[in-house]
Amino acid sequence: MRDGSSENAPILTLEPLLEAVRAGVDQAGWVLSGLQKTTSHEFEGRWAGESTRSAYVFFHRSDLPDSISVEAFLDETSRGLQGNLTLVVAGPRCEDLGPASAVLERVATAASETFPDSCRVPLSLRLHLPGSQLPAGRAEVQVRIRVHLPEGRLEGGALAVHHFVQAAVGAFESLLERPEVAELLPPIVD
Repeated sequence: MRDGSSENAPILTLEPLLEAVRAGVDQAGWVLSGLQKTTSHEFEGRWAGESTRSAYVFFHRSDLPDSISVEAFLDETSRGLQGNLTLVVAGPRCEDLGPASAVLERVATAASETFPDSCRVPLSLRLHLPGSQLPAGRAEVQVRIRVHLPEGRLEGGALAVHHFVQAAVGAFESLLERPEVAELLPPIVD
């Protein structure tokens, strides 16, 4: 983080938001593993004339399997800034998982008990079948637990974003210890 005067000024562009998010995730002990920035200008329909600048940021921890990551999506448009953090867990095959609705319900319960009521925490369960000739049970499962950056934090400046992100990553880590999520993790091999 930079020194004092600008830490509490509202964040208005992508770069200071990216810097604050990276600082919060870094402080929580995760390491940057990828960063992609894009600028888009050509839109049709209701977005005609708009432009966006986006950053996709990926983080890992050396003491966790590669199947676990934290991702950030940050977006600057003419309507302002927005962003989210996502805990991504590549889980077992579908055949080893049990009913998807039961898994989603268990993870949702764990997330609602881990995050404060003020946080909006959407969840998704993704199934990916690498080939149409494979049985559905062989589908790869990915659980995504997302936290949206509150607009008030962006208005509160880099320090407010940094603290929110650090707390969100701490909550993600707590989720990984919950049995509802831990059952999705691959076994740790020494």
